[in-house]
Amino acid sequence: MSLYSNILVAVDFSPATESLIKRALDMFEPGKGRLTLVHIVDYLPPLGFPDDLSPAPALMLDEEALIQSANESLKRVAAGVQREPPPRLEVRLGTPKSEIIQLAEELGCDLLILGARGRRGLERLLGSTATAVLAHAPCDVLAVHTPPRNTLT
Repeated sequence: MSLYSNILVAVDFSPATESLIKRALDMFEPGKGRLTLVHIVDYLPPLGFPDDLSPAPALMLDEEALIQSANESLKRVAAGVQREPPPRLEVRLGTPKSEIIQLAEELGCDLLILGARGRRGLERLLGSTATAVLAHAPCDVLAVHTPPRNTLT
């Protein structure tokens, strides 16, 4: 197995986050490489009425508060990562698949790691975000199977 020097891990704060980070740490040569953790705040404000494309103010969430909360959560996750240099942290607002691919390009990553839990067809195997990232990523992609967040029995 080849080792990587610049790994991006997309985290969603699910229980699988820890295993994704552990997998990334196993892919580095000891003492070398750069790890970046990214969380994408996927928030689209609700629209008012069907013929009105402006957001409904009464239903809108504070995007800055969402980003701040995600930053705090990402810092808590990173606090558990014992490595030097410490991981770089990124929080972005947007569509996860687009933002993950864009950040991997910006950072010149050679490996991107994300969880995969899909619903149908190829998406059932990987997940729609994982499928899109796999198809368009500028580097190797490791899609790690993770259990669904909500399992109804």
